[in-house]
Parts: sequence; structure tokens; C-alpha cells
Amino acid sequence: VQLQAYGGGLVQAGGSLRLSCLASGRSFSSYNMGWFRQAPGKEREFVSAISWSGGSSYYADSVKGRFTISRDNAKNTVYLQMNSLKPEDTAVYYCAVKGTYRSGIYTYTEEEFDYWGRGTQVTVSS
Repeated sequence: VQLQAYGGGLVQAGGSLRLSCLASGRSFSSYNMGWFRQAPGKEREFVSAISWSGGSSYYADSVKGRFTISRDNAKNTVYLQMNSLKPEDTAVYYCAVKGTYRSGIYTYTEEEFDYWGRGTQVTVSS
């Protein structure tokens, strides 16, 4: 099982980026997926998650209304569209998969997710 996140980069405040995370090694169409981020000197925090069906999505208050999570199960890929970026969004962004078959999402913490990819750096300049 491998998760590869990409799409990060340097962007000015107010700009947009789209992150993608490709899962390989198995199908994740029946598993919840999420995004977390870790800024320098801070703990990793929840950003967004999407149910296995794609019917439900969840967001941290800090990104609600600016970020949109989506998934394409045929491509085993989850996306994070990030608009109106702020300098405080600067972090390494990680995608993750919850390894429980067709479960809910309950705690929105990293402990709830089982598989992790290497992060992609997002830097927002002011």
C-alpha cells in the first residue's frame, strides 16, 4: 500500500492549489480518505476527510469554505482543492486512508487513519 501526494508548491496569498493523492497497491474505493497538515513547530492537524462513497465530507473550521475535498474511486485518487490560500496554510500536507472497510469517520484525528503517504509542501507567501 502506497500513497503519493503531489501538487504542492509556492503560491501567493489568495491563490489556489490542487493537491492529489494517488493510492496504489489495492483499491481504496471502500475506505475513507483524508488530508492532514503539519506546519513547522506544530503538531499534525486534521484538514479534511471524505467518506468512502464520496457522499460526505468534513473540514476543519480553519479551511471550511476555502478547501474542497473530492475523490475519484476509479482512479484511486483523492483531491484537495485549496482556494483563497493564506500564509497560515503553509505546511506539509499528508494524505491518509482509514483502514476500516466502509466505516464512518469519528474523531478526525491522525490516530483514526492507518495508511499515510509522504507529504507535499505547500508554501503561501504574503
